[in-house]
Amino acid sequence: MSPTPAPRRGVARVISKLGWGSRTQAAEWVRAGRVRVNGRVVYDPEFPTRQGFDRIDMDGRDPGQARRIVLMLNKPRGLVTTAQDEQGRATVYGCLASAGLPWLAPVGRLDKASEGLLLFSNDPVWSARLTDPASGLPKTYHVQIDRLPHAALLQDLQRGVMVAGRRLAVQSARTLRTGEKNAWLEIALTEGRNRHIRRLLEALDVSVVRLVRVALGPLPLGTLAKGQWRMLTQQEIDSLC
Repeated sequence: MSPTPAPRRGVARVISKLGWGSRTQAAEWVRAGRVRVNGRVVYDPEFPTRQGFDRIDMDGRDPGQARRIVLMLNKPRGLVTTAQDEQGRATVYGCLASAGLPWLAPVGRLDKASEGLLLFSNDPVWSARLTDPASGLPKTYHVQIDRLPHAALLQDLQRGVMVAGRRLAVQSARTLRTGEKNAWLEIALTEGRNRHIRRLLEALDVSVVRLVRVALGPLPLGTLAKGQWRMLTQQEIDSLC
């Protein structure tokens, strides 16, 4: 039996999946006449193309499959996780500016008020596999709350609460340290809906003062300074997915 041919997808999407650049960037390259498919210049980003079957080149060269790059940033509070923001807010890409890096996209997100470990990669297929809840990869957070916790709160976090018709829960929760009026919790998730921890604690009448992602699976944030980044080693990449 003949193998099933690769599905046809828009050439801009194929270029993005090869890790050459973002889909938006690829569409701009196509419209500028820089891309050929099987020797023919195409101007339509949705031109049907089969990855691994059709020959794609840009500016007369075949860049081939880009080497997977994964970068870790210690995201500061106040930055949005996007390349461009319609409201003109500062983005995480400001931390990567002037570094001469290739195109990289965030692997998952941290909201504006959250801090800590944020990955970037040029491999969207790998990124999707890593962020799929089916991967079961735990994400660990240190969360400062506006009160002293009690055992029932930790149990409720793990038991879960219905919020807007959906159950929100955490994999584990424990007290790290307490002060006079507030405390730090360590919370782990294997899935992460939008503002998951904040919405869950809010439903329990608890406010979040700070929220820092400190680990992704076996990968810790470590001593990386706020606003700084580093490349992951191949061993670290392999440990994630």
